[in-house]
Amino acid sequence: MANRTFAVGDIHGDLEALLRVMGKLPLLDEKDTLLFLGDYMDRGMQSAQVIDFLRNRLPARTKAHVVTLRGNHEDGWLRVVEGGWPEFVAPEGNGCLACMRSFSARSYAPGDAATEDDMRLMLSGGFFPKDVLEWMRGLPYWYEDEHALYVHAGLPFHEGRFLHPRDVEHKAVLLWVRTMQFFLDYRGKLVVVGHTSTDNLPPELSSFTPEDPLDMWVGENVIVTDTGCGKGGFLTCLELPARRTYESR
Repeated sequence: MANRTFAVGDIHGDLEALLRVMGKLPLLDEKDTLLFLGDYMDRGMQSAQVIDFLRNRLPARTKAHVVTLRGNHEDGWLRVVEGGWPEFVAPEGNGCLACMRSFSARSYAPGDAATEDDMRLMLSGGFFPKDVLEWMRGLPYWYEDEHALYVHAGLPFHEGRFLHPRDVEHKAVLLWVRTMQFFLDYRGKLVVVGHTSTDNLPPELSSFTPEDPLDMWVGENVIVTDTGCGKGGFLTCLELPARRTYESR
Protein backbone atom coordinates (compact mmCIF):
# COMPACT_ATOMS: atom_id res chain seq x y z
CA MET A 1 0.00 0.00 0.00
CA ALA A 2 1.35 3.41 -0.96
CA ASN A 3 1.01 6.69 0.91
CA ARG A 4 1.42 5.15 4.33
CA THR A 5 2.38 7.20 7.38
CA PHE A 6 4.39 5.72 10.24
CA ALA A 7 4.08 7.92 13.33
CA VAL A 8 6.66 7.30 16.06
CA GLY A 9 6.02 8.35 19.66
CA ASP A 10 8.32 10.02 22.19
CA ILE A 11 11.83 8.47 22.09
CA HIS A 12 13.46 10.30 25.03
CA GLY A 13 17.05 9.31 24.42
CA ASP A 14 16.52 5.56 23.96
CA LEU A 15 18.44 4.72 20.80
CA GLU A 16 18.12 0.96 21.25
CA ALA A 17 14.32 1.17 21.35
CA LEU A 18 14.32 3.35 18.24
CA LEU A 19 16.52 0.92 16.33
CA ARG A 20 14.35 -2.03 17.37
CA VAL A 21 11.23 -0.31 16.06
CA MET A 22 12.94 0.75 12.83
CA GLY A 23 14.01 -2.85 12.31
CA LYS A 24 10.41 -4.05 12.52
CA LEU A 25 8.98 -1.70 9.90
CA PRO A 26 8.18 -2.97 6.41
CA LEU A 27 10.18 -1.73 3.46
CA LEU A 28 9.28 1.92 2.90
CA ASP A 29 9.27 3.74 -0.41
CA GLU A 30 9.23 7.36 -1.56
CA LYS A 31 5.44 7.53 -1.22
CA ASP A 32 5.58 6.71 2.49
CA THR A 33 6.07 9.16 5.37
CA LEU A 34 8.10 8.37 8.47
CA LEU A 35 7.03 10.89 11.08
CA PHE A 36 8.40 11.51 14.58
CA LEU A 37 6.22 13.27 17.14
CA GLY A 38 8.97 15.00 19.12
CA ASP A 39 10.76 14.56 22.46
CA TYR A 40 13.91 12.97 21.11
CA MET A 41 16.01 13.88 24.14
CA ASP A 42 16.16 13.75 27.95
CA ARG A 43 15.66 10.88 30.42
CA GLY A 44 17.29 8.14 28.34
CA MET A 45 21.05 7.88 28.14
CA GLN A 46 21.54 8.51 24.39
CA SER A 47 19.91 11.81 23.47
CA ALA A 48 22.83 12.90 21.29
CA GLN A 49 22.91 9.55 19.50
CA VAL A 50 19.16 9.60 18.84
CA ILE A 51 19.39 13.04 17.26
CA ASP A 52 22.40 12.02 15.19
CA PHE A 53 20.45 9.02 13.91
CA LEU A 54 17.41 11.11 12.98
CA ARG A 55 19.44 13.88 11.34
CA ASN A 56 22.23 12.03 9.62
CA ARG A 57 21.79 8.27 9.48
CA LEU A 58 18.08 7.76 8.88
CA PRO A 59 17.70 9.91 5.74
CA ALA A 60 20.48 7.90 4.11
CA ARG A 61 18.84 4.55 4.81
CA THR A 62 15.19 5.15 3.88
CA LYS A 63 13.37 6.31 0.76
CA ALA A 64 10.47 7.56 2.85
CA HIS A 65 9.76 11.22 3.47
CA VAL A 66 11.09 11.89 6.99
CA VAL A 67 9.29 14.44 9.21
CA THR A 68 10.61 15.33 12.66
CA LEU A 69 8.21 17.46 14.70
CA ARG A 70 9.18 19.63 17.65
CA GLY A 71 8.37 18.30 21.11
CA ASN A 72 8.07 20.15 24.38
CA HIS A 73 11.53 18.95 25.46
CA GLU A 74 13.16 20.42 22.36
CA ASP A 75 11.14 23.56 22.98
CA GLY A 76 12.19 23.61 26.62
CA TRP A 77 15.89 23.42 25.79
CA LEU A 78 15.55 26.18 23.21
CA ARG A 79 14.01 28.38 25.90
CA VAL A 80 16.94 27.54 28.17
CA VAL A 81 19.46 28.50 25.49
CA GLU A 82 17.66 31.63 24.42
CA GLY A 83 16.96 33.14 27.81
CA GLY A 84 17.28 30.67 30.63
CA TRP A 85 14.65 28.47 32.22
CA PRO A 86 15.90 26.86 35.44
CA GLU A 87 12.41 25.53 36.17
CA PHE A 88 12.82 23.19 33.20
CA VAL A 89 16.36 22.12 34.00
CA ALA A 90 16.07 21.55 37.75
CA PRO A 91 13.38 18.82 38.09
CA GLU A 92 15.07 15.43 38.06
CA GLY A 93 12.12 13.89 36.25
CA ASN A 94 12.72 16.01 33.16
CA GLY A 95 15.92 14.07 32.54
CA CYS A 96 18.07 17.05 31.59
CA LEU A 97 21.21 15.66 33.24
CA ALA A 98 21.09 12.55 31.05
CA CYS A 99 20.82 14.75 27.97
CA MET A 100 23.73 16.98 28.93
CA ARG A 101 25.97 14.02 29.74
CA SER A 102 25.26 12.38 26.37
CA PHE A 103 26.20 15.51 24.42
CA SER A 104 29.28 15.95 26.60
CA ALA A 105 30.38 12.34 26.00
CA ARG A 106 30.23 11.64 29.71
CA SER A 107 28.70 8.58 31.33
CA TYR A 108 25.33 8.73 33.01
CA ALA A 109 23.45 6.28 35.19
CA PRO A 110 19.93 6.70 36.60
CA GLY A 111 20.13 8.32 40.01
CA ASP A 112 23.30 10.30 39.28
CA ALA A 113 23.38 13.66 41.04
CA ALA A 114 24.29 16.81 39.12
CA THR A 115 27.57 18.47 40.05
CA GLU A 116 28.09 22.24 40.05
CA ASP A 117 29.68 21.97 36.61
CA ASP A 118 26.72 19.92 35.41
CA MET A 119 24.28 22.56 36.60
CA ARG A 120 26.27 25.36 34.99
CA LEU A 121 26.18 23.61 31.63
CA MET A 122 22.53 22.68 31.93
CA LEU A 123 21.38 26.14 32.97
CA SER A 124 22.97 27.64 29.87
CA GLY A 125 22.41 24.77 27.44
CA GLY A 126 25.97 25.48 26.35
CA PHE A 127 26.73 21.84 25.63
CA PHE A 128 24.55 21.76 22.50
CA PRO A 129 26.43 21.98 19.19
CA LYS A 130 25.32 24.93 17.08
CA ASP A 131 24.11 22.72 14.26
CA VAL A 132 21.88 20.76 16.64
CA LEU A 133 20.35 23.98 17.95
CA GLU A 134 19.66 25.14 14.41
CA TRP A 135 18.04 21.81 13.65
CA MET A 136 15.88 22.12 16.75
CA ARG A 137 14.83 25.65 15.80
CA GLY A 138 13.73 24.42 12.40
CA LEU A 139 11.51 21.60 13.65
CA PRO A 140 7.88 22.13 12.59
CA TYR A 141 5.09 22.32 15.15
CA TRP A 142 2.59 20.15 13.26
CA TYR A 143 1.98 18.10 10.15
CA GLU A 144 -1.11 17.00 8.24
CA ASP A 145 -1.81 14.42 5.56
CA GLU A 146 -4.86 12.57 4.27
CA HIS A 147 -4.82 10.26 7.29
CA ALA A 148 -4.52 12.58 10.27
CA LEU A 149 -3.21 15.69 11.98
CA TYR A 150 0.01 15.18 13.92
CA VAL A 151 1.13 17.36 16.83
CA HIS A 152 3.26 16.63 19.85
CA ALA A 153 0.76 17.31 22.63
CA GLY A 154 -2.74 18.22 21.42
CA LEU A 155 -5.07 20.95 20.27
CA PRO A 156 -6.18 23.92 22.40
CA PHE A 157 -9.86 24.70 22.98
CA HIS A 158 -10.91 28.27 22.18
CA GLU A 159 -14.33 29.91 21.87
CA GLY A 160 -16.24 26.66 21.81
CA ARG A 161 -14.01 24.62 19.50
CA PHE A 162 -10.70 22.85 19.23
CA LEU A 163 -8.41 24.85 16.96
CA HIS A 164 -6.75 23.46 13.88
CA PRO A 165 -2.96 23.91 14.29
CA ARG A 166 -2.87 26.52 11.51
CA ASP A 167 -5.28 28.67 13.55
CA VAL A 168 -3.22 28.55 16.76
CA GLU A 169 -1.50 31.89 17.23
CA HIS A 170 1.13 30.78 19.75
CA LYS A 171 2.27 27.49 18.25
CA ALA A 172 4.13 26.35 21.37
CA VAL A 173 0.80 25.48 22.96
CA LEU A 174 0.66 22.54 20.55
CA LEU A 175 3.71 21.15 22.38
CA TRP A 176 2.60 21.66 25.97
CA VAL A 177 -1.19 21.48 26.23
CA ARG A 178 -2.55 18.60 28.29
CA THR A 179 -6.25 18.53 29.06
CA MET A 180 -8.53 15.55 29.53
CA GLN A 181 -11.13 17.51 27.57
CA PHE A 182 -9.09 17.10 24.39
CA PHE A 183 -8.67 13.36 24.77
CA LEU A 184 -12.31 12.74 25.60
CA ASP A 185 -14.30 15.42 23.76
CA TYR A 186 -12.42 16.24 20.56
CA ARG A 187 -14.39 15.31 17.45
CA GLY A 188 -12.96 15.91 14.01
CA LYS A 189 -10.16 14.65 11.80
CA LEU A 190 -8.02 12.07 13.55
CA VAL A 191 -5.22 13.61 15.65
CA VAL A 192 -2.11 11.59 16.56
CA VAL A 193 -0.08 12.85 19.53
CA GLY A 194 2.62 11.89 22.00
CA HIS A 195 3.51 13.89 25.15
CA THR A 196 1.04 12.34 27.60
CA SER A 197 2.07 8.90 28.81
CA THR A 198 -0.73 6.51 28.06
CA ASP A 199 -0.75 5.16 31.62
CA ASN A 200 -2.17 8.56 32.63
CA LEU A 201 -5.25 8.09 30.43
CA PRO A 202 -8.35 6.02 31.27
CA PRO A 203 -7.72 2.57 29.74
CA GLU A 204 -11.41 1.71 29.74
CA LEU A 205 -11.97 4.48 27.20
CA SER A 206 -9.39 3.13 24.77
CA SER A 207 -10.48 0.85 21.94
CA PHE A 208 -6.94 -0.56 21.67
CA THR A 209 -5.99 -3.22 24.24
CA PRO A 210 -7.86 -1.57 27.15
CA GLU A 211 -6.62 -4.40 29.36
CA ASP A 212 -3.08 -3.00 29.00
CA PRO A 213 -2.93 0.60 30.34
CA LEU A 214 0.68 0.94 29.15
CA ASP A 215 -0.20 0.36 25.52
CA MET A 216 -1.16 2.90 22.86
CA TRP A 217 -4.37 4.79 23.72
CA VAL A 218 -7.05 5.06 21.04
CA GLY A 219 -9.99 7.35 21.73
CA GLU A 220 -12.84 8.49 19.52
CA ASN A 221 -10.71 10.81 17.37
CA VAL A 222 -7.37 10.95 19.23
CA ILE A 223 -4.55 8.41 19.28
CA VAL A 224 -1.79 8.75 21.90
CA THR A 225 1.55 7.06 21.18
CA ASP A 226 3.68 7.97 24.22
CA THR A 227 4.14 4.56 25.83
CA GLY A 228 6.88 5.59 28.25
CA CYS A 229 10.04 5.17 26.18
CA GLY A 230 13.07 6.49 28.04
CA LYS A 231 11.43 6.14 31.45
CA GLY A 232 10.88 2.42 31.81
CA GLY A 233 8.32 1.91 29.04
CA PHE A 234 8.70 1.16 25.35
CA LEU A 235 8.52 2.89 21.98
CA THR A 236 5.46 2.68 19.74
CA CYS A 237 5.05 3.36 16.03
CA LEU A 238 1.59 3.61 14.46
CA GLU A 239 1.03 2.86 10.78
CA LEU A 240 -1.82 4.70 9.07
CA PRO A 241 -4.25 4.09 7.53
CA ALA A 242 -3.94 0.40 8.47
CA ARG A 243 -3.56 1.18 12.20
CA ARG A 244 -0.88 -1.45 12.66
CA THR A 245 1.54 -0.95 15.52
CA TYR A 246 5.24 -1.70 15.91
CA GLU A 247 6.72 -1.74 19.41
CA SER A 248 10.21 -1.96 20.85
CA ARG A 249 9.20 -4.35 23.62
